[in-house]
Amino acid sequence: MSVDPINRADLPPRFWERKPLRKMNQREWEALCDGCGKCCLNKLEDEDTGEVALTCVACRLLDDESCRCTQYDIRHQFVPECIVMTPENIDSHAYWLPQTCAYRLLWEGKPLYDWHPLLSGTADSVHAAGVSVQGCTVSEFETPMEEWEDYIIEEPT
Repeated sequence: MSVDPINRADLPPRFWERKPLRKMNQREWEALCDGCGKCCLNKLEDEDTGEVALTCVACRLLDDESCRCTQYDIRHQFVPECIVMTPENIDSHAYWLPQTCAYRLLWEGKPLYDWHPLLSGTADSVHAAGVSVQGCTVSEFETPMEEWEDYIIEEPT
């Protein structure tokens, strides 16, 4: 069992069902992350349709085993284009978030899945449910951008 890097202790029970995203404090907001790693996968967006395709080509900072950013606190030093999701910017970014992402689900008015760590009580439940990218990625350094279409994946739900 891995150690959860997100402090979920002593949060109000099911706070996400009573508190709008925009009213959450930083700790509550961070606790919504399920640790799947899918937001750290490179995506392809069709310029004509706006459709977003998920690839298994991972950001250079993603640890494929833990599904966590290896440099989370200083990631912008390495990946300046990394988007920090906040209650203030979710309206413009929710469309490209993974379909199983708690931020997207709550933004769409949907419930969290029962494997979410806030419901299961363990950070490993996302991996056990088969919805994380654990062991399933390829390196962006070893995969030329012009080949990313070959690495489009269907998102598990």
